[in-house]
This record gives sequence, C-alpha cells and structure tokens, in this order.
Amino acid sequence: MESRLEAYRPELTGYCYRMLGSVFEAEDAVQDTFVRAWRGFDRFEGRAALRTWLYRIATNVCLDMLSSAQRKVRPMDLGPAGSGRATDPGEPRPDQIWVGPAPDGRVLPEAADPADVVAGRESIRLAFVAALQHLPPRQRAVLILREVLAMSAQEVADLLGTSVASVNSALQRARATIAAADTAADVRAPLDAEQNALLARYVKAFEDYDLTALTALLRHDATLSMPPLPLWLRGHDDITSWMAGTGSGCRGSRLVPVTANGMPAFGQYRPSLSGSGHDPWALIVLEISAGRIGAVNNFLDTARLFPLFGLPSHLE
Repeated sequence: MESRLEAYRPELTGYCYRMLGSVFEAEDAVQDTFVRAWRGFDRFEGRAALRTWLYRIATNVCLDMLSSAQRKVRPMDLGPAGSGRATDPGEPRPDQIWVGPAPDGRVLPEAADPADVVAGRESIRLAFVAALQHLPPRQRAVLILREVLAMSAQEVADLLGTSVASVNSALQRARATIAAADTAADVRAPLDAEQNALLARYVKAFEDYDLTALTALLRHDATLSMPPLPLWLRGHDDITSWMAGTGSGCRGSRLVPVTANGMPAFGQYRPSLSGSGHDPWALIVLEISAGRIGAVNNFLDTARLFPLFGLPSHLE
C-alpha cells in the first residue's frame, strides 16, 4: 500500500501546491492525505480508481486548510509599485501570507512526452499559482481538476459531491477570473538556445554587477519583488535605482542555478560578513517573456528554501 501511495506523491503535491500556494503546506497536506488514506483503506475496496479517491481526500484536506487560512499573495497584491529610491523596503510580513516557490521535482510527476512537460510547468508558474489564489477554494479546485488534470466534469462532480451543472458554472467563472490576470511567461522544456544565452548574460551581468548590461535584459515593464518584504518595483529606472542604492549589498554575489515553478532560478549568495566565501541571500526566480526577463522574484527565506532546493549553506 505504501508504494502505491508514494507513486502519487509528486502529482498530489503539485495539486495541493496549486491549491494552497505554498510547497511546505502542500507537503503537509499530502502527508495528511496519506494518513487519511491509510485509515480509510479498508472502506475503499476499489469502488473508485485509487487516483480519484486520493484526489477526493486531498481536495477535502486543502478545503479544510483554506477555510481558516489567509489568502496567499505576492507583493504586487498589497499595493502600488514603490520607488527605487526608497531606502526602507518596509517591515517583513509573515511567511505564511506569501505565494512561495516550488522545486519542479517536488510538484511535477515524471513525463515522457515533452508536451506534457511543458503543460505541467506552465501550470505551476508563479503568476498562474498566484492568480489561482484569487479564486474561491471550490472554484480553484474545479479549475485545477478540469483544466490542469484533465478530469471530466462528471469525475469532478463526483469528487466534490456536486452536480455537473455546478461544476461547469464554477469552471466558467474561474476561467473568467484567470483570463483577467497577467500570467504571461515563456515556458520551454528544455530551454532553447536563445533562453540559455539570455540566462548566461544575466548571470554574467549580475555577478559583475553591471547594471547597464543587466537592465538591457529586462522588459521595460519588468518587476522586482522581495518577499517577505512588501516593497516591489516596476520598470528599468526604479529597478536600476534600487540596485545601485539600497540593493548594492548584492555586489560581488555568486549565482547557483536551479529550477523553480517551471522557470529558471538561482540561489544567490552575497559576500560573507566573515570575509570568507559567500552566504545565502535569496532564491531568485525569473519569469521570461518575449525574449526578455519580465519579472525577478527574490525570495529571502533562505533558511527554509535553500535546503528545499538542495542548495549549499555556504560557498567557499
């Protein structure tokens, strides 16, 4: 039984991550799902497919968690863009309010078809997961089950204990909300030569702290955010001003590549205050659009994120 359950862990974690917006909460939800499955397995008796049964349990777990949870947000949801000349980025907000990053391997099952790989990565993009958080929980579940996991309306109705008409109505409303959100980004698997060249230029510009070269890689409307800090910036001028001023402590950083949310990402290490090597500073997740970097998401909770992504605690 344990091996049968474990085979579903990545896809269930991905489902719960899309529902909850936090990979840490998603992993807790999947563990709770497995505990409930163990306890109820004698009543399962194969009346439904094991996968469908597990999704029913996972959905109930997520809905229970969401009933008392604050909606996950990105800094852009809290207010207008700030000024790059600001010296105070604001007080850090609690970790549990933020839409967080997820390693691809934790939330995506292995897929042989490249088209399935791309589709899976598109559905865990930060912007898409953030947009999902604006939906009421049951609408969120319907959209993910129907559009991402390709379940039929009847399957979803049975899973949620409702009617096909209710599922179709919820799906229509959810689609309208998602369509109004800006979730554009280029997802390719594997990265093509153009994207690899862009990333190589980004790494060189960042490690050289060449702000002119770095700015040239950004879209004119690019955003920069730094959860758990509420400040976020938009546009070349403000991003460059910030990096030249308050953010100049990043000069001399080193970047270690990883992947997160189907996008290129890096562990950023700043020069250590001890004078030896480099210490963790941020997990950077890039969103690429139309051949340029459209968003730079800096997640500063390195104590939890670096172990999650297999990043070292120090660079010599």
